[in-house]
Amino acid sequence: MLHTLMTSPFRCDLNAVVRLFAEGDDVLLMQDGVIAALAGSPALEVLLQAPISLFALKDDLDARGLFGQISTSVTAISYTEFVALAVKNPQQVTW
Repeated sequence: MLHTLMTSPFRCDLNAVVRLFAEGDDVLLMQDGVIAALAGSPALEVLLQAPISLFALKDDLDARGLFGQISTSVTAISYTEFVALAVKNPQQVTW
């Protein structure tokens, strides 16, 4: 399943969202959700404990000036790669 997190981790119950992840799920951080990709952030630590693959949309990182501050545990992807994730995961949910 593909989970897209579009809300800032400061504006959602990230712990509740993470409990709904299953092993092997893909999680894409986009819009204000990319804030969760910041290296050393509490939100990132919560996400890294889940058995998921973690991605962030590069354009949203660039738009917020965060690209150089994200963790190496997060894979920055383009819109083309986002489409590939959507094709790979027919089931999707947006947070």
